[in-house]
Amino acid sequence: MKISRFFVAVTPLAGAIIFPLVVPISISQLGISSGVIIALLVSTLWFVSMLRTSEMPH
Repeated sequence: MKISRFFVAVTPLAGAIIFPLVVPISISQLGISSGVIIALLVSTLWFVSMLRTSEMPH
């Protein structure tokens, strides 16, 4: 139970830190079109993981 609570707490923070780091690095290394695709994939994965780990009231 504690691991799931930890994952729920870390998911928003991890996405907020990883996204602004990965996207500019990918744009500078791979170009704007690849950077946009990576931004779309990272944001989609982040959103899905946030939805999967959300704690909804019953």
